[in-house]
Amino acid sequence: MTARPAGKLYTPEMLHLATQLAEFPPRPELALHGEARSATCGSKLALDLEIANDEISASGMLVQACAVGQASAALFAQWIDRRPVSEVTDAGEAVERWLAGDARLPECIDLAPIAAARDYPGRHGAILLPWRAFSDALCNAHG
Repeated sequence: MTARPAGKLYTPEMLHLATQLAEFPPRPELALHGEARSATCGSKLALDLEIANDEISASGMLVQACAVGQASAALFAQWIDRRPVSEVTDAGEAVERWLAGDARLPECIDLAPIAAARDYPGRHGAILLPWRAFSDALCNAHG
């Protein structure tokens, strides 16, 4: 088995995104909370949400992940504001299909900065963390 060069994966743009998470700190005062953990790499994400009129009205997160997971979380956090709940759920499903090789890069959210990570199955779980935490938060709201 040949190791892939990390330079292709960890681009300056991806690393810059990872630093932007400071703009989305945890918000424990929000009504909904969800968590996700990647079984492949151990990355974790805790998401705090507020939903009003079926749209995301506020969010925050605590991310303990590799640069890929951090960049994915930053893209998600930048995109999620004022999105309908159904659109966020649909986007998560589109990302899963893309990672599985069953679809093109989703158009609903710009994942181009982390697109190279698709070639690294060990990073797929980190990419999906925000959507899995979102789903967990929705389940907690009804449970």
